[in-house]
Amino acid sequence: MAKALVLKEGEVDTSGIVSINRQSFSDKLHSYLKKPFSFALFLLIMLATLITAAVVVWILVYVLIQGLPNLKPELFAWRWSFDNMSMMPALINTLVISAVSLAIAGVIGVFAGLFMGGYAKAPNIFVKIVRVAAETLSGIPSIVFGIFGMILFADFFGWGATLLGGSLTMAMMIMPLIMRTTEEALLAVPDSFREGSYALGAGKLRTIFVIILPSAVPGIISGIILGLGRVVGETMALVFTAGSAFNLRYPSGIMSQGCTLTVYMYTLINEGNEYAGVAWAVALVLIILTVLINAAAEFIGNKLKKEY
Repeated sequence: MAKALVLKEGEVDTSGIVSINRQSFSDKLHSYLKKPFSFALFLLIMLATLITAAVVVWILVYVLIQGLPNLKPELFAWRWSFDNMSMMPALINTLVISAVSLAIAGVIGVFAGLFMGGYAKAPNIFVKIVRVAAETLSGIPSIVFGIFGMILFADFFGWGATLLGGSLTMAMMIMPLIMRTTEEALLAVPDSFREGSYALGAGKLRTIFVIILPSAVPGIISGIILGLGRVVGETMALVFTAGSAFNLRYPSGIMSQGCTLTVYMYTLINEGNEYAGVAWAVALVLIILTVLINAAAEFIGNKLKKEY
């Protein structure tokens, strides 16, 4: 192994260093040929990866081809009418519901995950019950949440269809996901971080918020992105709690009715081929919105990692 040459203070020339653990493609191929089962698994993994990537690309390209020709400036007009079929009110309602539901579920879910992953002891029976409940809630169909939200917020509280009712319903849907993701992200941080912090005299609160939490930020951001994507893409639960496309108007308040982009697209598709082009345009905007949300969350996560 070649010796590293020191060029300047703090700079090291590592160009001559050869990694002993790095294998060439031919070495890997010879190794796989000696173990046919491992080679078969390798081929299955590569095939599954290619199929997944191909399906994603096909969906994106198909939606782009169908939606881009129908994406006209009239669809972003400030006032909705049968002449322009503007999606702007639905876009505003989607952003409002996403922001409110994420503010509620994000705060409660992250702090619940901090308790379960940082404060609660391992054999705690309460934590086990909460984990089972969270996993059970994560598997419940969204329409069940919609019916529950309609009975609780619209009927029992007497609110009717409101943006607040839809936001609370969405918060109940994504809260278990954010909570479990936060807990797993905290548990994935090596114990040596905690031991080193305790050895330097830091308490549990300081250790969690200064040492452990910044290291778990990427995992927490991933959970929030998944939850936000579920809110943006939800349809039937919001039909029951927030309002249908017949209420396509700008929100006058959190207690007003509102139609989201997915509900608007679902209604347009049910109207027949006459509005199919507008529905594809809305689908394209939904994909663009999802990409922007993911990019913003990734940017914020990287900024937080650098600050800490």
